[in-house]
Amino acid sequence: MPPRRHVTLALMAIVAFIAFSFLLTTGGQRDAPFDTSVAPSDSVLHGVATAAKLENATIKAELGNAAWKLLHTMMAKFPDEPTEDDSTSLKSFVYLFARLYPCGECARHFQLLLEKYPPQVRSRSSAATWACHVHNEVNTRLKKELFDCSKIGDFYDCGCGGDDDEKSTPTKSKIGSGDFTPLKLEKDGGLTRGG
Repeated sequence: MPPRRHVTLALMAIVAFIAFSFLLTTGGQRDAPFDTSVAPSDSVLHGVATAAKLENATIKAELGNAAWKLLHTMMAKFPDEPTEDDSTSLKSFVYLFARLYPCGECARHFQLLLEKYPPQVRSRSSAATWACHVHNEVNTRLKKELFDCSKIGDFYDCGCGGDDDEKSTPTKSKIGSGDFTPLKLEKDGGLTRGG
């Protein structure tokens, strides 16, 4: 074998050894269980929104409409009797959504609303009513028409399938307009908490 072939084979062996070693050392880390019961820290949830101002009014409106559709649909599909993990997850999502929203001025305004009206996550009804109330706060600021929150359950049809026994049949949200109660915020030691 010419010396050039030996060098090539030696380099290929070294690369293969490094690649194999890398896969062995990172493989265990990838498969490590992720503790989902840990909520993000307050500094993560309540950090400053850093997105720039969104100048294009058309894109801003499209983004807002899509964001509200997502939030209202999530609330309509939230469990009637959520676990503590469900409630923590939804509350964390809302705060992170506000922090990471790609319209900076919108994100900062939404964060102010969250300070005043924290997410209500005790049930599907309270979550959906809370989202409607906060959406109406935004509509008031933007001088838009307010929505009758008693009808929110009839309005958002996500087109999702039902439970396992109803998988093939798309259903409306099982929240009727009579299922909602007016939003009530409770004070607990100077803090507002909802549910």
